Amino acid sequence: MKVLFIDSVHPILKDQLQAVGFQCDEFPEKSHKELKAILGTYDGVVIRSKFKFTPEVFDIATNLKFIARSGAGMENIDLSYAKQKNVICFNSPEGNRDAVGEHALGMLLCLFNHLHMANLEVRQGLWQREKNRGLEIKGKTVAIIGCGNMGMAFAQRLQGFECNVIGYDKYKSGFGNNWIKEVSLEEVFETADIVSLHTPLQDDTFHLVNAKWIESFQKPFYLINTARGKNVSTKALTEGIESGKILGACLDVLEFESTSFENVDWKIVPQEMQYLIESDKVLLSPHVAGWTVESYIKLSSFLAEKIINQFHES
Repeated sequence: MKVLFIDSVHPILKDQLQAVGFQCDEFPEKSHKELKAILGTYDGVVIRSKFKFTPEVFDIATNLKFIARSGAGMENIDLSYAKQKNVICFNSPEGNRDAVGEHALGMLLCLFNHLHMANLEVRQGLWQREKNRGLEIKGKTVAIIGCGNMGMAFAQRLQGFECNVIGYDKYKSGFGNNWIKEVSLEEVFETADIVSLHTPLQDDTFHLVNAKWIESFQKPFYLINTARGKNVSTKALTEGIESGKILGACLDVLEFESTSFENVDWKIVPQEMQYLIESDKVLLSPHVAGWTVESYIKLSSFLAEKIINQFHES
């Protein structure tokens, strides 16, 4: 089988596919137009987030048997059209779930203990202990929205903090275990002190966090988003912080990221985004929750295993 690598991934994927006889060609620098011109000769494609598989692209890729997405999100692939074309779509959320779980916990601890601010203050010669009095996770109710690989990894890492971990997932049930209690969305609204999003980006999760959703909570709460930026309305978030309904936010992803997640065009971001940048109640990171040395390897390893199991005849 011929496999086209559109994006750069860890070389272990190419090595393992070639070891069982696959031909692998890497062209991460080719333009969209150049890639479309050669797609028809390949059986498989490896992508991350910059290249979109629309019906037009599927119709060009006449020999395509699989798409391998290094990562979890599949919003850049028209999955229903892929199914019509009998193209198998792989992703590898198992590869970066540990990284995301740890990052979400790290951001929460940093925000609760003002470490992002205290670090800068001490470096400037400021020793402000009372101002930086922290909060404990113990005793608080942490609500996880989306209880797949990422959400469950975060739930696992909250063990030992003696907090109440609850979870809601619109698309699955029966996931409750020793780490997490499965609840209704109404119970999330009634009891949550901290809310962590682990949802895909699709029509019904676009601006999931909006003004109405925020006002549904009985108590002020903290928000963590390591999922997709467009799951959260930035305008509603800033209004929630200003009103006191949202006490703070940990954001690894932003609504105004490029589709490839590689940058933010700061020239076009609205005033609400500037508010988040300037707020000491907000902790930001550049879409790196799933980016660790270990996850880089695991993302490719899991994809290699899935592709070989499906297509290699032993």
